[in-house]
Amino acid sequence: MAGPDSPSRSVPLLLAFVAAVVGLQVAPLRAAEPPKPNIVYILADDLGYGDVGCYNPASKIPTPNMDRLAKEGVRFTDAHSPSAVCTPTRYALLTGRYAWRTRLQRNVIGPFSEPLIAEKQLTVAGLLREQGYATACIGKWHLGWDWPKPGDGGKRDFAKPIPDGPTTRGFDLYFGTDVPNYPPYCFLENDRTVGIPSETAPVGRDAFNIAGPMVPGWKLVEVLPGLEKRAVEHIEKAAKGDKPFFLYLPLTSPHYPIVPAAAFKGKSKAGEYGDFVVQTDHVVGAVLDALKRSGVAEKTLVILTSDNGPEVSGEVKNGVYDRLKEFGHASMGTLRGAKRDVWEGGHRVPFIARWPGKIRVGSTCDETVCHIDLMATLAAMLDVKLPAEAGVDSVNILPALFGEKRKAPLREATVHHSGQGKFAIRKGDWLLILAPTGDDNRKQGEPPWFQKDRGYALHTEAGELFNLATDPAQKTNLYSAETATVNELKTLMERYVTEGRSTPGPKQKNDVEITWDKRGK
Repeated sequence: MAGPDSPSRSVPLLLAFVAAVVGLQVAPLRAAEPPKPNIVYILADDLGYGDVGCYNPASKIPTPNMDRLAKEGVRFTDAHSPSAVCTPTRYALLTGRYAWRTRLQRNVIGPFSEPLIAEKQLTVAGLLREQGYATACIGKWHLGWDWPKPGDGGKRDFAKPIPDGPTTRGFDLYFGTDVPNYPPYCFLENDRTVGIPSETAPVGRDAFNIAGPMVPGWKLVEVLPGLEKRAVEHIEKAAKGDKPFFLYLPLTSPHYPIVPAAAFKGKSKAGEYGDFVVQTDHVVGAVLDALKRSGVAEKTLVILTSDNGPEVSGEVKNGVYDRLKEFGHASMGTLRGAKRDVWEGGHRVPFIARWPGKIRVGSTCDETVCHIDLMATLAAMLDVKLPAEAGVDSVNILPALFGEKRKAPLREATVHHSGQGKFAIRKGDWLLILAPTGDDNRKQGEPPWFQKDRGYALHTEAGELFNLATDPAQKTNLYSAETATVNELKTLMERYVTEGRSTPGPKQKNDVEITWDKRGK
């Protein structure tokens, strides 16, 4: 130990004396900035509100890892995807802007489509990279690339780089399959295919439903394990780096094709779909274990959610209604509707977040939130001011994540969008559907037996208005009885469209003209 006259004690005293004599201005020591958390965002595909055990005690599917995440963090009961289908949700999640402001007015982009995210559009990944994050996307992209055009014989040259993919939209690296049921059937890494898709997929066999190029030996059952392996490897490597990391992990499951690996078959009581959800839950567990094993779990924000509601009958064997009838498992829980619907079952989804030391363990939040809020939330977390044209529909939900008590809701209102382009707007307990019915699935909506069992009816009025506080099942249409509320919500929707944004800030432009009021059309 240094004594009162030791050199180690004398030097700073001497420096202080000299500074005082000559009048030096010694700057005070600045407090170190708090470390930036790692961020892992897991986006399941077509996972229903009633599939996860912590949301549905009657679920026939064991989901111990998702349930564990809820016990260690916060479970949101009123979280929504920005759309009832895939591509628009992914666009809105990454840009903080509703996809109906773009050229995509209904459905999803098809095979070999051009990029939906504009080249100069700020994304969540771009924002984080500007703040020193290492960014990665591993999984399903489905937002378009500048694919090679067909040449002689109708074939595409996959030997060259494929521009305008994830690595041009804010991500340092990408690995995944663009869409599991779309060609090309192969993995992609950064801007190239892994192998050359030189064969044609055997349509009608092994769950391929669209003809197109495929790498030799491609097996759909190996897609999800491949993503799991790469995600775990990436976490283990990123944890050793000198930067905080952002991993966007959009899974391909439990979306069609339903291909559970052999180890998961029979693990649920809800058929092959249930088994595929069990495998999805296993991937979540592998990610959580990798974070813990790598020593970064305590400084990582993990979010788990789904891109829309569960798939309906007709698109897959044992879709949501057949599954309920055959196995007694309700993937939509007690909600009305499923994927593509503007009813709650189409877009109200599981949403769980864990951030040790920040998010209260085992908590529940009833605040209305939306995936589109990621941009503003991360900007607030990092104390970054977004440009006026960025995140125009995104709201900071940190107070909800942290369990702060508030008198006013965080979101003024939330716009919902169906697969067929129908709009709805939710403010507080009121939900206005701007179309005569939410039943607009491509092949089959609610079967008559389901409507009878739950007491549902298709409405013939110009629109639908529900009070979700008193009628969460959306059985009683109050459209004609509550005209003042209808007019208020219509006025608000019109403002959101004409101003090009739904948050405070300068007016912005939509990419196209938007027809939002589809009543009677």
